[in-house]
Amino acid sequence: MYNKIFKRIFDIIASAILIVILVPFMLIISLLVRINLGSPFIFTQERVGLNGAIFKLYKFRSMTNAVDNKGNLLPNNKRLTKFGKVLRSTSMDELPELINILKGNMSFIGPRPLLVEYLPRYNDEQKKRHNVRPGLTSLTAVNGRASLSWDEKLKMDVWYVKNINFLLDIKILLKTVVTVFKRENINSNRGKFMGNDSEDKKEKSI
Repeated sequence: MYNKIFKRIFDIIASAILIVILVPFMLIISLLVRINLGSPFIFTQERVGLNGAIFKLYKFRSMTNAVDNKGNLLPNNKRLTKFGKVLRSTSMDELPELINILKGNMSFIGPRPLLVEYLPRYNDEQKKRHNVRPGLTSLTAVNGRASLSWDEKLKMDVWYVKNINFLLDIKILLKTVVTVFKRENINSNRGKFMGNDSEDKKEKSI
């Protein structure tokens, strides 16, 4: 009952209120992104949502479009500016995801939405992470996300799906506030999930 009805009602009301309240702040961030990183100020990327549906995730840009002499984009760590690092470390780059929540692509709490290219790499158990809407924050985000292996991260996602309840979501939400203010478990290196034969590989940030 909570997951199917009340969780979605909360997402709609809370995201709508926050968008209205934060519009002036988001406009300022948009302007700063435009000045520091150029256009567009919103980064979009296809991610996997509820029941494996594909949707466009919105974020504020945190990297430049710098290229090498052959016209290829430079590695992420060379395109991530000091301004971009601030956006990520404070999680301000995530604010446009409130639109995803309002639209129904995401929830406030749930497994983080991952890349479409990972879909064929999950085993049957890991695919259960898609039985709920992906979240703005997650159980892994408040439990050592920077130090977790992919295997640990995905097991934690599935555990959340199987044990989802109101009190658990409130606990995650409160821990997220603390984590953001303390800037804990923040790392800009983004390792890729290569499949179940690479459990020792770690993604430093989701």
